[in-house]
Amino acid sequence: MMARSMLLRCLLIVFLVIGVAHGPRTTEASEPITIGVLHSETYPYAAMMRNSYQMALDTINRDGGIKGRPLNLVFADDRGKREAGENAVRQLIKQSAPVMLVGGYASSNTVYTARIADKLNVPLLITTAADDRITQRKWTNVYRMNPPAGEYAKGVEELLQKHIKPTSMAIVYENSPYGTGAALRMMWFCREYDIALSKLIPYHKERANAAYFQDILEPLRDDTPDVIYMVSYLNDAVLLVKTLRERKIDSLLIGGAGGFTHQKFISMAGDAAEGVLTATLWTQQLPYPGAQEYYNFYQKKYSVSPDYHGAEAYAALFVVADVLKRADSFRPESIRAALNETNVKTAFGPVVFQQYGKFERQNSLPTMVLQVVDEAFEVVWPEDIATSKLTVPTP
Repeated sequence: MMARSMLLRCLLIVFLVIGVAHGPRTTEASEPITIGVLHSETYPYAAMMRNSYQMALDTINRDGGIKGRPLNLVFADDRGKREAGENAVRQLIKQSAPVMLVGGYASSNTVYTARIADKLNVPLLITTAADDRITQRKWTNVYRMNPPAGEYAKGVEELLQKHIKPTSMAIVYENSPYGTGAALRMMWFCREYDIALSKLIPYHKERANAAYFQDILEPLRDDTPDVIYMVSYLNDAVLLVKTLRERKIDSLLIGGAGGFTHQKFISMAGDAAEGVLTATLWTQQLPYPGAQEYYNFYQKKYSVSPDYHGAEAYAALFVVADVLKRADSFRPESIRAALNETNVKTAFGPVVFQQYGKFERQNSLPTMVLQVVDEAFEVVWPEDIATSKLTVPTP
């Protein structure tokens, strides 16, 4: 009897040991890996970016996830504002314990959200916010996939220098970090190539309306430059172009990406959009793996064409997946080590985080130029992927 009791006790201990040894491992192996997404829900590109994140997530998980574990995305609305952005970072880290953060749309608050992420020691991959300063602050947890604002106009600069060769330019820009950084870059370009800067017109985005734009753009009627370069988000971009057309200002209009690349820009601006050029960070015609497939699938699923904002979000999650697959663990130091060694080709382009100039952990990519032709965006630069010939208005 005693021997039987001892046997039962031994079996119970064995079962307990097996349960402890194997139970948690099975749970951990099937637990999702959480990524926190800093998202600006009210901004024009919010739906496009969320949809693109989801498309990438579905593909990654369908292909086996990360080391057999699925990815899980938790979104937090940063509202494009400093305090809300900082709170979004703290909330994501406290409530969801993500191994990484991804996102960042508005430059005006991403400077601050990046600082908090770095302070709390959580790696952050920025997808869209372009303020040059973000990757110039010695924040070792902050990496950026998209080019900084100062590089947005590289394609436009090549086109201006080699083909259009203007003698005068006016620059109109919103007084945000994104707008100011892009305007400064174009100012230096004008100085380098002896282009007369006829007007420099910053505007307060909080005051932007038809009457305000009519007032600040009026001086361009009496002193019309060859080119007007504009840096704005969607609603302001539409209003600027409409106002310039209504005032019969016949300069070549060029947008510095931002709101000028959205399909809604064409539909909202109507006839005023025809002939407008814009810098862009991406087009589906680029020879990047999966670029055309992403574009086709998105257009088929959502009945609208994605632009570079969507491609950034889509590609960013594949970068995250690549990093986590290579990381020795999901500790911050291991993830940073994998980020530092990243060299991956995506639908948005190759991603390698480098140090150059004042930038650290920054990806760099060529930029293209689109022109609105017959109510559609066509690539006009570089020439080897052009889908249409450049048209320049004649006075």
